[in-house]
Amino acid sequence: MNKRVVVTGIGLVTPLGIGIDETWSALCEGRSGIGEITRFDTSDFATKIAGEVKDFNADDYLPKKEAKRTETFVAYAVAGARMALEDARLVIDKAKGPRVGVITGCGLGGLHMLETTAHTVRVKGPKRCSPFFIPRLIGNMAAGMISIHTGAKGPNISVATACAAGAHAIGDACNTILRGQADAMITGGVESVITPTCIAGFNAMKALSTRNDDPQRASRPFDRDRDGFVVGEGTGILILEDLEHALERGAPILAEMAGYGQSGDGYHITSPSPDGDGMIRCMQAAIDSAGITSDAIGYINAHGTSTPLNDLYETRAIKKVFGENAPNVPISSTKSMTGHLLGGAGGIEGAFTVLAIKNDIIPPTINLDNPDEECDLDYVPKVARKAHIDYALSNSFGFGGTNASLVIKRYKP
Repeated sequence: MNKRVVVTGIGLVTPLGIGIDETWSALCEGRSGIGEITRFDTSDFATKIAGEVKDFNADDYLPKKEAKRTETFVAYAVAGARMALEDARLVIDKAKGPRVGVITGCGLGGLHMLETTAHTVRVKGPKRCSPFFIPRLIGNMAAGMISIHTGAKGPNISVATACAAGAHAIGDACNTILRGQADAMITGGVESVITPTCIAGFNAMKALSTRNDDPQRASRPFDRDRDGFVVGEGTGILILEDLEHALERGAPILAEMAGYGQSGDGYHITSPSPDGDGMIRCMQAAIDSAGITSDAIGYINAHGTSTPLNDLYETRAIKKVFGENAPNVPISSTKSMTGHLLGGAGGIEGAFTVLAIKNDIIPPTINLDNPDEECDLDYVPKVARKAHIDYALSNSFGFGGTNASLVIKRYKP
């Protein structure tokens, strides 16, 4: 019998809220999590807005002393993992530990720690460098700390494929179970880089929206007036399990992993190929991996960044893969509400795709007031839509031309 991999738990920390209920409600209501940046003085910055996580207390998930010396992205990841394990009703004891692994995606790691420590060393000298500098900085510490705090002692891996990292992590975690190397995996993506150098860097690339006077309407994928993406932060963590393992312990089953596609553009350091070649091959690989045709896909959670080129090229790629049926496939960009979580995007969007299937609801693309003439598909504008979804596709595409697509399906015994 072929192995099957199912999703049994979800943990979310997002600009829309903490936990599944708060985040999902906001998403379905079409509420934006974008606002003015509060982390630093933005007076000299072209962009003054971001999707910050509100009301998060690391002490709720980590010992107080440890929370103080833990970088924010790591605290988000541990929180997401704890929530996901609770949702899955999975207790990792000493016997189970070696058969439960962790794979997380993260794009930039502890950028805040890098900024502050570089300043300290430059101004006060190398002896003032914290011994926690390196452990707090490195991106794999999200997976490491999840392992330490949950007892998951199976494969422990971090993926750093820019904005595709979270989706790659989920796909790789699924394959780890299919290879028989684990019974369950804690997986997803995380990011927290709303810092001066991050905003300055993306501003220098002209990549960010500067709609500072109207933050909640700044992220507007597929809209004619889009002017760049909005940085978000948070985490989306999934518990994946071998189906037999999940059934044996009576786990709640939310959805099933069906397919995983990967590709490389080989084109440009930041821009996708105008003909969508890498995206096309990635989506098609995921659909082929699921053993279905494109006609079976009932929803696409698009990469949909709200940048002029990405939205256009992704639309072109979808048209190529889905052919005459492309106008009939509901598509939404949840980044219109969360902003772009970079390495964490694939994690929360994978979770949103599972929840869409489970709840028979497609989240909307908000702020789609004036659709781009060349972006002419069904982007579920402004209002969530009831829909029975058997198969859904989630896209994540990253700088350097790295691409990941996941096919997730309704679980049927």
